[in-house]
Amino acid sequence: MRRHFALPLVFALLVGLAAGLTAEAQVLRVGLAEDPDLLDPDLARTFVGRIVFENLCDKLFNVDPSLNLVPELALDYQVSPDGRTVTLPLREGVVFHDGTPFDAEAARYNLERSLNLTGSLRRSEIAQIQAVEVADDHTVVLHLSAPFAPLQAQLADRAGMMISPAAAERLGDRFATAPVCSGEFRFVERVPQQQIVLERFPEYWDAGNVHLDRLVFLPIPDPSVRLANLQSGELDLFERVAPTDLQAVRRDPNLVLSVVPSLGYQGMTLNLSNPEPLGTPLARDVRVRRALALSIDRQVINQVVFDGEYLPGDTPLPPVSAYADPERPLPGRDVEAARRLLQEAGYDQVAFELMVSNDPQAIRVGEVIQSMAAGAGFRISLRPTEFATALDLQDAGQYEAFLIGWSGRVDPDGNIHQFQTSTGGLNVTGYSDPEVDRLLNEARVASGLEPRRALYQAAMSRFIDDYHIIYLYHTQNFVAYRKGLEGFVAVPDGLLRLKGVSLAGR
Repeated sequence: MRRHFALPLVFALLVGLAAGLTAEAQVLRVGLAEDPDLLDPDLARTFVGRIVFENLCDKLFNVDPSLNLVPELALDYQVSPDGRTVTLPLREGVVFHDGTPFDAEAARYNLERSLNLTGSLRRSEIAQIQAVEVADDHTVVLHLSAPFAPLQAQLADRAGMMISPAAAERLGDRFATAPVCSGEFRFVERVPQQQIVLERFPEYWDAGNVHLDRLVFLPIPDPSVRLANLQSGELDLFERVAPTDLQAVRRDPNLVLSVVPSLGYQGMTLNLSNPEPLGTPLARDVRVRRALALSIDRQVINQVVFDGEYLPGDTPLPPVSAYADPERPLPGRDVEAARRLLQEAGYDQVAFELMVSNDPQAIRVGEVIQSMAAGAGFRISLRPTEFATALDLQDAGQYEAFLIGWSGRVDPDGNIHQFQTSTGGLNVTGYSDPEVDRLLNEARVASGLEPRRALYQAAMSRFIDDYHIIYLYHTQNFVAYRKGLEGFVAVPDGLLRLKGVSLAGR
């Protein structure tokens, strides 16, 4: 087990030496829980992809450890009194990895690409932008259809990532195979399911704070294998330590554990609009979905699978969010009520397939749900599936239920709107409620925490009780790394920010 990734690592080091790196080069080997999907910010949707992007593609804004929005490529966020115009002065002296300049024209190109590219998952995130005006070489003005409270937060994520217009035009739909951005590391190569390699970009605008020469991202789905590779020295750092492995990390004198709350949620997504061959009682009757929710004990999942280290919950907002309701009670398991609901809906038993990613933790959660739900009359068959394949099946509507979560965003809009509105870019359930649409769209226009909080709470009181997503728990961000790695600072969004990180003694 300890040699699980020895050959790819040796290959990565050979590539590095061939590119002129010395044996003393600072090469950081990072274990990821999955292989990222497309390396195109407008088309990507995975959390691990965001980890790679964080070190490859600078954004207009970023997030600091206190969840403040801070400048990156945009130096300020200036909003007009009516909230319909946003002026962004841009950082000067920035170049993309292909040597072309980042300027206002490049920013305009990127925002318009996010809005207009076929299949863009960013369109709904910044849909209020009606026009992007180039005021001068280093200033863009965004003209909005209405005030849009979440916009700055959206520009601190994939919608704000700046790619080279020249490379995007040259590569077209092949851009994801050789992405060109302006971050502190540039793309070298990708071997699917094996590794993604980035190298330090010498012309980076903040090059003095970049100490690593190369990053090697290695997808290792099994968290115990990730830990074994870290303990043996074949990894330097890995994300998402399994709660069941925390004590092993804490006991190891060579390892450091970082813990911060997460912004996201984990749950079960149910397909309400699947084609007739896949149609299930879950899709047709809310009573069946409610019965399924009542058959699940969230506390049991947390204790059995996660050693009590996570936070059970039934909403898309984590406890750390200022928009969450701290008084909301956690629903308990009620098998008798679940059985009654099934009978009212005309069923003694309901069978369905639950797709889970092929990592041991997800499979274990699926097994616990399978066992609990059986007591209420549900016969669940599990379908372990490679994560990227599972996402493709989800997008194609070829699933009945999918155990999946969301890494979370600073603004609550990022956890809710695109999943719950009728035309949301990540609405893969087919759910539609005009009143939810109205409330969530109004929350985008409203200003101030309390007015927006009231709107989100009103929307959640409707869509949570429709059970097309059964929210289960909120994770913690556990990152483990070897002693000698210096400068790592965890942020609640879970992304690994490796600018400023160095390896002592290398």
